[in-house]
Amino acid sequence: MDLAPPGGRIRGVTASQDPGLPIKFGPCSNGEFVPPPLSAVEREAIRRARLACGENARSVGMSRRKFLFTASAAATTLLTLQGCLGDSGNSSGGHYSVPAEAGKDQDAARAALAGEEFIFDVQGHHLEYDLMPSTRTEPFFGSVFPQVNCGKDDPRACFAREVFLEDFFLRSDTNMVTLSALPIAPKGSPLSAAIMEETRHTAELACGWDSVLLHAQALPNYGPLEANLDEMEANARRYPIAAWKVFTHFPDAFGDPGNAWRLDDADPGLPQVGHAFIDKARELRIKTICAHKGFGAGSRYASPDDVPGAARDFPDVNFIVYHSGFEVGTREGPYTRTTQDQGVNRLITAMRKHGVGPNENVHAELGSTWWTIMRDPTQASHLLGKLLRYVGEDNVLWGTDCIFYGSPQDQIQTLRSFEISPEFQERFGYPELTRERKAKILGRNGARVYGIEPRTDECQFTRRELEEIRRQIGAKHTTYGPRNAAEVARVREHHQGWPG
Repeated sequence: MDLAPPGGRIRGVTASQDPGLPIKFGPCSNGEFVPPPLSAVEREAIRRARLACGENARSVGMSRRKFLFTASAAATTLLTLQGCLGDSGNSSGGHYSVPAEAGKDQDAARAALAGEEFIFDVQGHHLEYDLMPSTRTEPFFGSVFPQVNCGKDDPRACFAREVFLEDFFLRSDTNMVTLSALPIAPKGSPLSAAIMEETRHTAELACGWDSVLLHAQALPNYGPLEANLDEMEANARRYPIAAWKVFTHFPDAFGDPGNAWRLDDADPGLPQVGHAFIDKARELRIKTICAHKGFGAGSRYASPDDVPGAARDFPDVNFIVYHSGFEVGTREGPYTRTTQDQGVNRLITAMRKHGVGPNENVHAELGSTWWTIMRDPTQASHLLGKLLRYVGEDNVLWGTDCIFYGSPQDQIQTLRSFEISPEFQERFGYPELTRERKAKILGRNGARVYGIEPRTDECQFTRRELEEIRRQIGAKHTTYGPRNAAEVARVREHHQGWPG
C-alpha cells in the first residue's frame, strides 16, 4: 500500500477515497519473512508518481480515480520510479521499457504493459478464516493491519476465496492459477484441501473450464511416516491433485527446533523420509513436487541445497523450487565463488555439485521473490539473469504468492516491461529478456511442467474488456499481508507459529 501524503489529501481527494498507485510498493510480505522498509528512492517515487498521475489524469480529461485504473497510470508509476532510480544511480543493471508518452497515451501504455500471452501463476493462496474454528472466538490477526481494507465489512473476507478469484481473474491478466498449501498443519487450516477444492469448483462454474489447479500438502516428518503416506493417497483419490507442496523446514522454523527433513535424505541425523515421500508421489503418478526454499525464518533446512540431489536420483520427477531460494537480507548479485552459498546462488551451487544442468528437472519459481525485487532493477537483473542462465529459460516459472500482495497485475506489468541491460548481458552472460522469454516465464514453462494446454479464455471477457471492468469495479490497489516485524509476529501468533 503506497504512502499517503502529509495531511492525507491529494488535491482534494482524501486518502480513504484514493485507490492508490497501480504499481504497489509495499512494504508487504506473505507472513514468512519481515519485509524490508521502503527505501528513500521508493518513498520519493511514490510521492512523485502520485503527483504525476494527478497531472496526467487532468491532461487527458479523466478523473484521477478513473485514471488510476488505466495502463497509463501503471506506465506513469514505472516511468517515475525509473526517473528516481536514475537520479540515485541504481539503474545500470536493468530498466522498465516504457515510452515517455505512455503516461498519457493509452495505446502506448498497452504496447508496453499489456499482452495476449498465456499467464499461469503456480503459487496462489487464500485463507477462509470463517472456516477456521479458532477465528470464531479470538480476535482476527488481520484486523490490526491498516492495509486490510478491501471494502468488506469483515476483514476476514479480504483473504477469502471471492477476493482471491476477483483479484486473479478480474483484476489481473492471469489465465490459470495453482492453489498452493501453506506451512500450517492441516487440522484447522484456513487453506485445507477441501477448501481448495471448493475454490476450484467455484472457478470452474464461473469460467466453464479448470482455471484453478490444486496442490496437496505433504508433511512426511510430522507424525508417523506411514500415516502421512496414507494421507497422500487419500488426497490423491479424493481431489484432482496436480502437485505436492512440501516444507522441509517445518516445523523446525515454527517452534520445534531440529524437526526437519531433506528431499535427498543426505543428513542421517534427520528423519529419512525424503525418498519415501518421492517414491509415494511416483506411485500415485503425481510427479511434480513444489518445495518451499528460501524465506526460511532462520532455518537452514529451507536451503535449496537438497533439491538437485533428489532430482538426480529421481530424473522422472519435476522439482519446483518455490521462491528460488531467495532470502530477504541477501542482496542478489552475480554468481561468484565468494557468494556461491548465498540466496539463489545456493541452488546454482547444488545443481553444479550434483550434475543437474539447465532445463532439466529442477525449476525455479518467483513467488514473493519478484514482488520483493521488482522495484530494484539491478538486483532484479541479477536474479532473473542467473536463473535464466543456470536453471534454464525453460525452467523459470511464474508465481506471485498472491493473495497477500493483492492483485498480481502490477507484478505482471512490471515483468512485461522489464529488460536486463546490455551491459549486464555482456559482463555476466545473462540472456536478453525478450518477449519470447517473458512469455515462457509467465505461463508456457509452467504449462509444460503441469502437462496442461495453455488457454487464454478470460471467463467470457477479452483483456481489453477486462481493463474496462477494472475501471468499473474500482476498489483499491492494495496489499493484504503484514508490513513489518510486529505484524509478521501477529500472523505467526495467530496461527501458533503458522502450524495450526
